[in-house]
Amino acid sequence: MNYDVKDLALAQKGKLRIEWAEMEMPVLRLIRQRFEKEKPLQGLNLAACLHVTTETANLAITLKAGGANVAICASNPLSTQDDVAAALVSEYGIPTFAIKGEDNETYYKHIHSVLDTKPHLTMDDGADTVGVIHSDRKELIPGIIGGTEETTTGVIRLRAMAIDGVLKYPIIAVNDADTKHLFDNRYGTGQSTIDGIIRATNRLLAGNYLVVAGYGWCGRGAAMRARGMGAKVIVTEVNPTKALEAVMDGFEVMTMEQAAMIGDQFCTLTGDIHVLRPEHFKLMKDGAIISNSGHFNVEIDIEGLAAMSKSCRKVREFVDEYTMEDGRRIYLLGEGRLINLAAAEGHPAAVMDMSFANQALCAEYMAKNAASLERKVYTVPKDIDENIALLKLTAMEVTIDTLTEEQVKYLASWEMGT
Repeated sequence: MNYDVKDLALAQKGKLRIEWAEMEMPVLRLIRQRFEKEKPLQGLNLAACLHVTTETANLAITLKAGGANVAICASNPLSTQDDVAAALVSEYGIPTFAIKGEDNETYYKHIHSVLDTKPHLTMDDGADTVGVIHSDRKELIPGIIGGTEETTTGVIRLRAMAIDGVLKYPIIAVNDADTKHLFDNRYGTGQSTIDGIIRATNRLLAGNYLVVAGYGWCGRGAAMRARGMGAKVIVTEVNPTKALEAVMDGFEVMTMEQAAMIGDQFCTLTGDIHVLRPEHFKLMKDGAIISNSGHFNVEIDIEGLAAMSKSCRKVREFVDEYTMEDGRRIYLLGEGRLINLAAAEGHPAAVMDMSFANQALCAEYMAKNAASLERKVYTVPKDIDENIALLKLTAMEVTIDTLTEEQVKYLASWEMGT
């Protein structure tokens, strides 16, 4: 078996952590039990480019139980948990190519290693695998029946490809499922982002101004959790409706230019490029802390920050100090990469349970239906989404009402009025 991980001696530690996460993933456990019996992915090669964490390991184990030949690489150079990568190889027999802190060349070498398995299905978090296939590995396209995409950023890229007519196989946007973005993006990103900032800095949030750039589901979650920690939260937005929602939710809303002069800490969660840039750095206080929780490390103009700095040094793990010409210091966390995975452990298993249940069931759906699908981006089928919610409620021992026959008839009729 081919693999490239940091140290196989870490495998036992990784196995224990994978088992710990599995306790909080009852929906995926139920799917795995069915997959072991039915083998819906039997004989299919599946290339997964995901954050190599304990939760992802449980997904990979589930896909393998379903009969898939799974190979996995990291979807971000800083998101790998090395003990988990070792356990996937040593304890579960899953080819894994991921090392925390790998350079850009190694990152793409690992993607190519996974693609060397000649996948029938792709599974992405950020669409890097799809991008490499469509640019450098076009010979693989005839053998690929479909794929899935985990994150907002990846879905944006894939929809752009579909609009331009260059997407060569169907992909399901797992991120669009209600049981994914309403929980993973909001509660998962919210908690893990604040966790990453605190682990990297050990700074108190209470009483300080924290600027959240972007009020999508991830931004909502981060703003909500930061306020819960006592921070004075400022939101910046370009979308008037989302900005209005942030105002109604009780947050201060202003431009980044205004916020730059006030903020003690900043976190970008937009999916766009250069949200924080030199014009903002010039206005920031001495000691301002900047971080990113969007998928790619483009939201902060790091090159621009470096160009206007007279020196840079690492002062803590995951904290780089940039000193401006006037002596002010700006602290960049996690090299501008996903702070919740660079400095912390990513989302709690309980929310990833639903996200990865969507991945597993959409892989099964794609295996069964790919032949009839067009080369475009699809939303998660509603029955899959609602079934996952129901399974999660059942696992939480929560029961809900069902419609009576009279109510079903009423909702489907137009004759009954006031």
